[in-house]
Amino acid sequence: MAGNDWINSYLEAILDAGPAIDASKSSLLLRERGRFSPTRYFVEEVITGFDETDLYKSWIRAAATRSPQERNTRLENMCWRIWNLARKKKQIEGEEAQRLSKRRLERERGRRDATADMSEDLSEGEKGDHLGDLSSHGNLNQSSIFEFYILSHNTRKHLRDWVGYWKQDVAICDLMELTFLEDCKLIHGLIRGENMELGRDSDTGGQVKYVVELARALGAMPGVYRVDLLTRQISAPDVDWSYGEPTEMLSPRNSDNLHEMGESSGAYIVRIPFGPRDKYIPKELLWPYIQEFVDGALSHIVQMSKVLGDQIGGGQPVWPAAIHGHYADAGDSASLLSGALNVPMLFTGHSLGRDKLEQLLKQGRMTRDEINATYKIHRRIEAEELALDASEIVITSTRQEIEEQWCLYDGFDVILERKLRARIKRGVSCYGRFMPRMVVIPPGMEFHHVVVHDGEIDADLDGNEDNPASPDPSIWAEIMRFFTNPRKPMILALARPDPKKNILTLVKAFGECRPLRELANLTLIMGNRDAIDEMSGMSATVLTAVLKLIDKYDLYGQVAYPKHHKQSEVPDIYRLAAKTKGVFINPAFIEPFGLTLIEAAAHGLPIVATKNGGPVDIIRVLDNGLLVDPHDQNSIADALYKLVSDKQLWARCRQNGLKNIHLFSWPEHCKTYLSRIASCRPRHPQWRRSEDRPEKSDSDSPGDSLRDIQDISLNLKLSIDGDKNEEDALDSEESIADRKNKLEKAVLKLSKGVGKVTQKTESVEKTDQNSSSSKLPALRRRKHVFVIAVDSDNVMELVQIINMIFTSVHKERMAGSIGFVLSTALTISEIHSLLVSGGLAATDFDAYICNSGSDLYYPFSHSEDTLNSSDLPFALDLDYHSQIEYRWGGEGLRKTLVRWAASVVDKSGLKEEQVVIEDEERSSTYCHAFKVKNSALVPPIKELRKLMRIQALRCNVLYSHDGTKLHVIPVLASRSQALRYLYIRWGTNLSTLVVFVGESGDADYEGLLGGVHKTVILNGACDMPQPPVSIRNYDLQDVVAFNSPNIVKTEQGYGSDNICVALQKLDLLKN
Repeated sequence: MAGNDWINSYLEAILDAGPAIDASKSSLLLRERGRFSPTRYFVEEVITGFDETDLYKSWIRAAATRSPQERNTRLENMCWRIWNLARKKKQIEGEEAQRLSKRRLERERGRRDATADMSEDLSEGEKGDHLGDLSSHGNLNQSSIFEFYILSHNTRKHLRDWVGYWKQDVAICDLMELTFLEDCKLIHGLIRGENMELGRDSDTGGQVKYVVELARALGAMPGVYRVDLLTRQISAPDVDWSYGEPTEMLSPRNSDNLHEMGESSGAYIVRIPFGPRDKYIPKELLWPYIQEFVDGALSHIVQMSKVLGDQIGGGQPVWPAAIHGHYADAGDSASLLSGALNVPMLFTGHSLGRDKLEQLLKQGRMTRDEINATYKIHRRIEAEELALDASEIVITSTRQEIEEQWCLYDGFDVILERKLRARIKRGVSCYGRFMPRMVVIPPGMEFHHVVVHDGEIDADLDGNEDNPASPDPSIWAEIMRFFTNPRKPMILALARPDPKKNILTLVKAFGECRPLRELANLTLIMGNRDAIDEMSGMSATVLTAVLKLIDKYDLYGQVAYPKHHKQSEVPDIYRLAAKTKGVFINPAFIEPFGLTLIEAAAHGLPIVATKNGGPVDIIRVLDNGLLVDPHDQNSIADALYKLVSDKQLWARCRQNGLKNIHLFSWPEHCKTYLSRIASCRPRHPQWRRSEDRPEKSDSDSPGDSLRDIQDISLNLKLSIDGDKNEEDALDSEESIADRKNKLEKAVLKLSKGVGKVTQKTESVEKTDQNSSSSKLPALRRRKHVFVIAVDSDNVMELVQIINMIFTSVHKERMAGSIGFVLSTALTISEIHSLLVSGGLAATDFDAYICNSGSDLYYPFSHSEDTLNSSDLPFALDLDYHSQIEYRWGGEGLRKTLVRWAASVVDKSGLKEEQVVIEDEERSSTYCHAFKVKNSALVPPIKELRKLMRIQALRCNVLYSHDGTKLHVIPVLASRSQALRYLYIRWGTNLSTLVVFVGESGDADYEGLLGGVHKTVILNGACDMPQPPVSIRNYDLQDVVAFNSPNIVKTEQGYGSDNICVALQKLDLLKN
């Protein structure tokens, strides 16, 4: 296309246009210099919103082409690229609008259904409790401050009572490396206490510093004995050796906060080895190793609980007071650890997956599938949803994070959370519904090194003549050399040259306001650079546009933009601005928090900040500045002029900031943080009796423990005939009458679903006392434990697999060095039938994990002769139920599931036929079972989980591998979690477990493949390449490391010889 040089002007305009402009501002640009600008219109209407980095690079190459014909061809191709971008953007916007509309309808329907299930009409009190109450600060009036200090007093009281507790801060910051801070990683990244390599990569950002400093500050708080920051141990050649050290102590920053310490007290970074030992890998590749991290962390916690028990616990284990997960991968891990240990969980999302997905889709450069392939975004979002399910408290930095980011998740609804909280306060039942408490606690800072000079603000800036031994910082001269009059007040902006930071609007506001230009100077600290051409495309574009604006408005001598500065010089820059009676400004379009605003306030600078995001909370607390619309340059100019020209206002804002800045200190942050932990019901592992541990007395147990309050089976003893004994129990949400009805229903359900199982509260103790060959202590003495977890729906095939495994280790089995556990979705009655049909004895197994991990039984060794009688020779582990019942919806959840099942119908026949039917015979107290007649008509597992989460029902939804059965169990229950319980309860070493699985399995299959245990995949067992119903919303390869040396697949079938070969590969059998 000849004569298309006009394209070049369009492309130049694209590069100069800067960030998106709203409608009110657009009209000004379209009339620039009194005429309509089609170039500007094209840019604003078509291109705005896209990342032009690639276009910039292409344009540079095209412009450098000497041949006019080739140059025009390249430019023409770029025009087609732009047109395709515009078309793609409109298509994505339409799809997203439909998706958001559908999501809004689903949430409203779920909220309506949840409200309908809760029988009482909502009062005005329930409608109150505004979201603003979630802030940890509140209004700075006298009563608010008084209430805050009451909280602090109660916190210290609780912490003194926790003398035997220690805080486990799972900043799984880097599950593999604590580098998932600023870029959505925390289980990832490089974490150490000193000389942090912030910015080294996308996984090692500000979040790393936040988590390290939080752990350090908590370790220095009175009442906190120990804080462990768990992260990944990395011994890779391309990273420093310090990241391979197993333990690193975090020394307190301020010696004034030191209190009496014990032998193992303080804050520590504990590095857990998991994943590739010699590689530093990004967070997106860490998902397959999460289970391994959890097992390693669990081992450390158990070991440390014994050490602390000997030191300060009087010989009793000292368990963590709370587990705190940072970022998605750490949140997933913290959920599993919280469930295994039965301790409260906290979560901080930092960067959220759904918000990242929304932003990437808006850019229009990648499809959903491409985004998931790059960022494993579906796995990340599911991890965040699970963290919402398991957390008691979710900590955010701002209200904006709650209102605009967490509200994107199925598991959180501001309106429903408010209603549920009001009902709990009134003591009214929530019918099995739970919502985590959102708490705004801004990040803390260290201010002990900040020195504010109140006196000589107007001192001579040319040097310090009175004290030549302490000259002015060199950065002052570097900045002042730009100014014609360096004594004028300085307007300071500190941000990288990114369109989101809105620096261009600030320069325009300054350039077009003559009174402001005459009164003040402008200093732009825009990172470090050597040459603009060497900067990234977007940064170079913004910086070039800034320089053009300086030239356009002739701001030479009034604007400083130094090329270099050190991180250590930033405090000096703040001091210079304060010394000139200047102002700090953050004009970003959206600012999630605004740490620079707090830093500026600490140095005595009044602030002007965007009204979008965290600055709203900061200025409300500090009362030291003004909020502005970042799109309105006149508003920005007016606010800056007001503060610079009004000396009384400037002094008042400065004084308010200095007076209130302590509210953002680490000690203040920790007081609020610990008061929130103190409000959680204490929970920890607790057994009624064990022969190697003294019996736990009632006085040693927290009386208001959620487990003790809500445990149905704790005080329930069933005889062979189904009689029950009841003891009085307090319940935080239900009356005594409701409790009796619930117990009676539980008895009937157990009797129907399990059969006549001998369940005795003291069964473990009696078995140990009455039988020298008791199987329970044998779990501790086994050298290895083989877990058979093959999800075969063919009874004879499963019996054959069991016999083959028995045969492969016959010698070791007879010697007692190997024990066996059967892990299955079957009920205990179905297991009994299987044993009878296969000629197996109940005592052939040490334990039975049933109903997809919701029940745990042990063989009743002294009743082997009654195998074929009406009594089932199994003892139910009631302590396991007390571990998994957290947030179990019970009858309220069952009613919702039954209603959902009735809505899934087959309309293909002459009349509608229900597809999903409740299976009452296979259901139990902690497992709601359903039959699926046609798996092709049931929704994917993610849709059913979404439905439950929208209604604030927390549960684990599991389809069988063949799609014919559906189990709904407690959210923290699973077959893999049951194995961790055996480790906590009986000391069964997880590294000595060998798990046998088929080629496919139920929805919890992935949990059985990962971890520190060995896994044998039986070739030919459960061979179903494509399940009839979607049982997970991400690829199995994304979450399982099939190349791990701990996973072996039999070569030909699952005969005993093939199993022997697989065990030899795992070094479990000799040749």
